Amino acid sequence: MNRIDRASRVVAAAPETVYAALLDRESLEAWLPPEGMRGRIERWDPRPGGGFRMILTYLDPVGSPGKASDGTDVVDVAFADLVPPERVVQRAVFEAEDPAYAGTMTMTWQLASTDGGTEVTVTATDVPPGIDQADHEAGIASSLANLASYVEAS
Repeated sequence: MNRIDRASRVVAAAPETVYAALLDRESLEAWLPPEGMRGRIERWDPRPGGGFRMILTYLDPVGSPGKASDGTDVVDVAFADLVPPERVVQRAVFEAEDPAYAGTMTMTWQLASTDGGTEVTVTATDVPPGIDQADHEAGIASSLANLASYVEAS
């Protein structure tokens, strides 16, 4: 599992604002689920070594089988590194019986100040082979669009 998936977007907000949205429970529930899904956080501990558990539910589960059950993905995320307001590194493990989704995926959220606000680059490494690369990158791009809408409306 050495595949790398990546997406980026410029968000019209300061790096401090974007960083705060990456570490606020209600914010994550609002913007992290990609289009076609909703999310709920069950456990929340926003510190290095802490993390969260998110339940992602497909709004239309037909043709969208989840990893944990029909129409549902469950992911346990640990905060591996937090560098305000520059970087959040997460280690994500999906709950799944299928070994194609096994393993720990690292998600690095890198924030860089730009003239237009903040360039947010998400890099996923060690992506489980059961996750389609095009779908994953589209999902990351969707989450980034949600993030932009969320923080730009604030």
